[in-house]
Amino acid sequence: MRLVTDRERRARLATRHALAPAARTTGPEEATRAMAVLHATEPATVYLSLAARVDALTVADVERALYAERTLVKQLAMRRTLFVLPRDLLPAAWGSASARVAGLLRGPLAREAERAGLAEDGETWLAEACRAVVDRLADGSALSTQELREQLPELSGRIELSMGKSYGGSFPIAPRVLTQLAAEGRIVRGANAGQWRVSRPLWSSMASWLGHLPGPWPAREGYAELARRYLTTFGPATAEDLRWWLGATAGIVRQALADAAAVEVRLEGGATGWLLPGDADEVPEVAPWCALLPVLDPTTMGWKQRDFLLGPHGPAVFDRNGNAGTTAWWEGRVVGCWVQDEQGTVEVFLLEDVGREGRAALAAEAARLTTWLGGVRVGSLYSAPAMRAALDEAGTR
Repeated sequence: MRLVTDRERRARLATRHALAPAARTTGPEEATRAMAVLHATEPATVYLSLAARVDALTVADVERALYAERTLVKQLAMRRTLFVLPRDLLPAAWGSASARVAGLLRGPLAREAERAGLAEDGETWLAEACRAVVDRLADGSALSTQELREQLPELSGRIELSMGKSYGGSFPIAPRVLTQLAAEGRIVRGANAGQWRVSRPLWSSMASWLGHLPGPWPAREGYAELARRYLTTFGPATAEDLRWWLGATAGIVRQALADAAAVEVRLEGGATGWLLPGDADEVPEVAPWCALLPVLDPTTMGWKQRDFLLGPHGPAVFDRNGNAGTTAWWEGRVVGCWVQDEQGTVEVFLLEDVGREGRAALAAEAARLTTWLGGVRVGSLYSAPAMRAALDEAGTR
């Protein structure tokens, strides 16, 4: 098998992920397709991930794609995570990763409804609650979670979760029902009633939001297409990387790799990686480049085995739950993180010496991102150790 070195993997990353300046794309659709999907757990991540990959991007460009033309769509999919998908990828996800998530969510939700005394038969109750939501949104309405709760008695109940723990308590059941329907592709987080960095979704029926669209693909075909998109962006990757990214079983991954006709290569350290057929040629070196990526950026999150890009910095830039904080990149490796000061200025904090050229490039990129943000400060629920240390250091100046 051909050896693909870590250096070559970083060169692939520079161009496939549209991060090297010469590889940047012309719009949000192209950048999203380059990444297969974008992480959307935090709304700002979508905008900042695109800003790193598209020259002269504006907030209006992203909102055109998400809300006006709807070429990009938010969908709960792999690993029970919210993503932004290119519109044409939705049927593949609906029939595979999203369907798997929906199946895993449905049973526990029905049982929780029974334990909360909402119904003797949780499955029947859930079906009726879902039907009520779908019927209410069938006329093209776009409603918030609160509005749906107020209008539909089926969504008025509460459930108790993790009682006695700091994160436990009594919670409305409505968001769980809406999440179930979103995983099934029956409703969608459509318009956003908040600013671009705040998530206040208005729910719409998928049919009214997108109009005619093919139905879900068969699961096997859907997983094969997701595997192709993943390997186009992240290949070479191991079977374990793909299994983690898909949130699937080893059997699903084996079948998807076979259906994609993936080709084996050898990685540094001896692991077996996979590439798509026709993509096994060695790629050329890339001129030195840098990037500043947001929390949960798909490049940082794209592999389970990340040593070739993280080196020793994994514990510093990931939190205990495996969520990536902001990252600073030099020549295809994570070398630090970035934060903002009280005025919104982006500051880079390094975890290793990158030399004069690297420091200058990162300073220029920080200035570019500062200008793009225009004084807007972006918060996050995810704060990796490096970010906390950087904020502490910044606060002492």
